[in-house]
Amino acid sequence: MKLKKKVLVLLGPNMNMVGVREKGVYGEETAESIQSQIVETAEKIGYGCDVYQSNHEGDLIDKIHAAKDVYNGAVINAGALTHYSYALRDAIACVRIPFVEVHMSNIYAREEFRHKSVIAPVCAGQISGFGKNSYFLALVALKDLM
Repeated sequence: MKLKKKVLVLLGPNMNMVGVREKGVYGEETAESIQSQIVETAEKIGYGCDVYQSNHEGDLIDKIHAAKDVYNGAVINAGALTHYSYALRDAIACVRIPFVEVHMSNIYAREEFRHKSVIAPVCAGQISGFGKNSYFLALVALKDLM
C-alpha cells in the first residue's frame, strides 16, 4: 500500500486575522474558512494536509524543524516575517523538504519593504497575488517537487 504524501501549510503572524484585517487586500472570507478549503484541496490532490498558524517566529521555526521527518513538502505564508526573518530562512534551508512561498496579495504591488523576501532563495518557488487561490496553486506546484 502506497502511503499518502503529507503537506504542511504554515501561516505566520496575523494570518489568523484574514477576513478581519485589511479587507481590501485580503478579502472578507475568514481565515478558518480558507484553511478548511486548503485541507479539502490538498485531499482532492491526494495529500494529507495539516495547517498551522502562529504569530510567534520561534513557534514557526519549531514546527519547520519538526516537519523534517513527517512531511513531504510545505507551503508557507510567513506574513511580515518574509521580509526580515533570517532565522525562518535558515530553518527552511535545514529541513530539506520543498517549500513554496505564498502570499495572498501581490507583494510587488504593495509597500516597497514587501518587495524583498529573505525566504525566497530557500524555497522552490513563490506564488503571490491570487488571494486564497495562491495556496491552491502552491499545493499543485508541490506535486512535482515531492
